[in-house]
Amino acid sequence: MRNLFLICLLLLLPTQLIWAEDENEDEEGEKAPVKISYYQIKPSLVANLAEGGKYIRCDIQLMTKDEAFLESLALHGPAIRHALLMLLSEQDGKTLKSSGGKEALRKAALREVKKILDEATGKDAVEALLFTTFFVQ
Repeated sequence: MRNLFLICLLLLLPTQLIWAEDENEDEEGEKAPVKISYYQIKPSLVANLAEGGKYIRCDIQLMTKDEAFLESLALHGPAIRHALLMLLSEQDGKTLKSSGGKEALRKAALREVKKILDEATGKDAVEALLFTTFFVQ
C-alpha cells in the first residue's frame, strides 16, 4: 500500500510542475511585456554651476515599471527637484561637456532620487533616470 502511494506521488509530482504557470506568461506561453511608465520632472531644471561654466539646463524623466508608483513620484516631486538642483549646482561645467561627465552626473542623480524615495516611501521603484535635454553654457 505504501509503495502504491509513493508511485502515485511520483507520477503526479511532474504533472504538478507542468501545470504550474508563470504569472508573467500570457495564454500562449510567451512572457507578457513589462509596462514601463515615465515621470517627467517639470519645468526644466536650471542651476548655476560651481565652476567651468555659467549654468546648466536639463530635462529629466524617471522610468519605472510600477505604474502605481507614479503617484509617489508626483507627491515627492518637490523633494526630488530640490535634491537634483543642489546636485547640479555643485557640478563643473567643463566636466559636464564630456559624455563621461554626463554619465557620472546621471548616475549620481539616480542615486539621489533613489535615496529620497527610499527614505520617503520605503520603496524604490525607479529603474532609470534619463536626460531628455542637456545644455551647459
